[in-house]
Amino acid sequence: MAFATSQVVRGFSSSAVRNVVIKNVTIIGGGQMGAGIAQVAASTGHSVTLVDTSDDILKKSIKTIEGSLKRVVKKKFADKPEAGEEFIKKVVQNVSTSTDVESAVQSSDLVVEAIVENLKIKQDLFSRLDKLAPPHTIFASNTSSLSISDIASSTSRQDRFGGLHFFNPVPMMKLVEVIGTPATSQETLDSLLNFSKVLRKTPVSCKDTFGFVVNRLLVPCIMEAIRLYERGVGPWVPPGARQCPASCGKSMQAVSGG
Repeated sequence: MAFATSQVVRGFSSSAVRNVVIKNVTIIGGGQMGAGIAQVAASTGHSVTLVDTSDDILKKSIKTIEGSLKRVVKKKFADKPEAGEEFIKKVVQNVSTSTDVESAVQSSDLVVEAIVENLKIKQDLFSRLDKLAPPHTIFASNTSSLSISDIASSTSRQDRFGGLHFFNPVPMMKLVEVIGTPATSQETLDSLLNFSKVLRKTPVSCKDTFGFVVNRLLVPCIMEAIRLYERGVGPWVPPGARQCPASCGKSMQAVSGG
């Protein structure tokens, strides 16, 4: 999703985001991650605008959200189908869609980017958004591998820029990595941590380093599994590998006191 780079100039002070309560959330990217983030934000009463390049993509995003909510309802409202239907209706009503990024960010308290993992595309997007969003708006990237500092360098609000790395599937995975750069203000970091908690997630604060925490743990885990298989220690069991991120998540929840 290619939405263009500006000279880094530190603009408004970090006091611009002090005590900001995040109510209006704009999510750029209607794929699986973007739709998942939209769902959990809408489920906790936030007003969400989901943005992508075409109405067809956004229609699929809403269908994805509705399908996920139906699975939630089967568990939480098994004995109260009418309440379940009302829950789905309320959550979906909290989500609006748009292909106009300019209007979508005009009243945003938080903009979360969940597009392709390409540094230049992300920088171009945030450079454009920086000129459109209100001064108090916090920017966050859902990147799992790119430097938050590098992405933020295309904006003039590096003190109001951080990382919010959710895990897939977003509605089910409790862990969220909240990434701060050397330029991220404490007010911004606190706002992102509080937002994650309101979403009923378990946030872990970490520095802007390669792989952050979980993926940095996951890669050695996978490599060791490959070595064990090569040495004939045990059989290769693909489903077991899928449990590794969840195990890392539980470990990090324990570290964070969750």
